[in-house]
Amino acid sequence: MADHKQTVFKVWVTQYALTAGIELREVEDCFDVSGDMVQDLSRALFYHGEGKNWHRTRESAVKRANTMREAKIKSLEKSIAKLKKMEF
Repeated sequence: MADHKQTVFKVWVTQYALTAGIELREVEDCFDVSGDMVQDLSRALFYHGEGKNWHRTRESAVKRANTMREAKIKSLEKSIAKLKKMEF
């Protein structure tokens, strides 16, 4: 594999959007290891999945966070319905 110069750039992280919100982080690419993995420079964290856990634009991050939120609401509504049906 050819030598790859790692690049530092900013991304919006949605991996923890439902608990910590969308975070703007400075990362370094790890594309030579995985084509869509970046490492957070201020933490010992790696984010996998461009468009899923990290995004190059805020708009993409907001769209993903809204999708995550809707899925969580749907899951919670299903759990609530199940609990309401329970009898003791």
